[in-house]
Amino acid sequence: MSTRTSRRTIIGAVVIVILAIGFAFAWKIFNPGPLAFAQGGTVALADYHSADPTGVPAALKNADLVTRGEYLARAADCVVCHTTPGGAPFAGGLAIPLPFGTIYSTNITADKATGIGDYSDQDFLNAVHRGLRRDGVHLYPAMPYPSYTYLTDADTLAIKAYIFSLPPVRAVNRADTLEFPFNQRWVMAFWSFFFNADARFAPNPAQSPEWNRGAYLAEALAHCGECHTPRNLGFALDNRNKFAGALTAGWRAFNITSDRGTGIGAWSDDQVAAYLHAGHATGRGTAAGPMGEAVDQSFSRMTPSDIRSLVVYLRSVPPIASAEPATIAPPAAASPSEGGVGSDTLGKRVFEGACVSCHSWTGVSAISPYATIAGARAVNDPQATNVAQIVISGTVRHRPDGIVSMPAFGRAYSDTEIAAVVNYVTGRFGSAGSKITAKDIAELRKQTSY
Repeated sequence: MSTRTSRRTIIGAVVIVILAIGFAFAWKIFNPGPLAFAQGGTVALADYHSADPTGVPAALKNADLVTRGEYLARAADCVVCHTTPGGAPFAGGLAIPLPFGTIYSTNITADKATGIGDYSDQDFLNAVHRGLRRDGVHLYPAMPYPSYTYLTDADTLAIKAYIFSLPPVRAVNRADTLEFPFNQRWVMAFWSFFFNADARFAPNPAQSPEWNRGAYLAEALAHCGECHTPRNLGFALDNRNKFAGALTAGWRAFNITSDRGTGIGAWSDDQVAAYLHAGHATGRGTAAGPMGEAVDQSFSRMTPSDIRSLVVYLRSVPPIASAEPATIAPPAAASPSEGGVGSDTLGKRVFEGACVSCHSWTGVSAISPYATIAGARAVNDPQATNVAQIVISGTVRHRPDGIVSMPAFGRAYSDTEIAAVVNYVTGRFGSAGSKITAKDIAELRKQTSY
């Protein structure tokens, strides 16, 4: 390489770095916060004179610290990420596949050797609010500290009290397998500077107390935006497209803005509440994958008043039309020879052998409303991401009235067969059939545990 070429390469690299830094500074200054869409400004919590929107619901205000912490930990959905299937709660080890490697959740039990038993209150606050471990090492934002940063200190320490009240579990943390340069944790210091607000929740006096409670639940505890809000080039939340839908962990988190066509604007309040509390809304679909886990472990444990507050807050998010389908197909014909797809396809044969006994030819299940797929957003999505994922990995829903499950077919069928049945399902029960391929299924398998 000539000296001139080498100099040009160095200059080009420097220019790219300068532009990247400039972009990050501009983003830090001008990117709206999660509540910026609402009319009225925010004030410090100490200056807010209505009912305190933070903490636990009124029914638990006088409960002991551990009981309050348990409710808040459930609302924050901590157990889902920090527990492997069949493993001890909060002992970590859950694999989080990423395009550039795998992160494993850590042991956050009170074990002093392998968990966080030596964490002081300030250590715990630093981890939750700033993504900073006790040893000074930065966490990856797979731990949603850019959302948890809005938790009050009191609520954060109540969660710590609950976790520390549980039996400590000795479980050595698994090493991440990220590729260079993503395995350089020190880079996260710069990421956090630009993309983590490091600020506690500030209520909006122009909005109702119920709205503010819903905002705290959605933004700080349930961290809805971490899945439902698209990300920018730096993998930070793009609040200009708040709740407009995104692909997360290999699943599609749908648009939950108030857009009537592609969001939840056409849903009734009761349907939104039912979906959050039970993971199913008649005529709208059933939660599965990460959302199913969030319902089972978090939303279903919330009080009715908190669910209502969430609905009020979600209703206020401005409509954003996304690329998701706006047309929902009606139930299909009862006859297997009728419908919008061919009658002699591989997909039809797989569906007939493995699916029809639960879902029926109409898509309206006679067995369980959870098995009804007619009208569901997933089967009306031409990308068919969630349909494919649920065929591969199945679903197990732990409901108060029992376990609702669909078996995983990932090992029973080939990529070609799964692609065929997915295309058949979206063609028969959706508004536009998908064209997913065996190669697409192979890629989705890499992001799915089954």
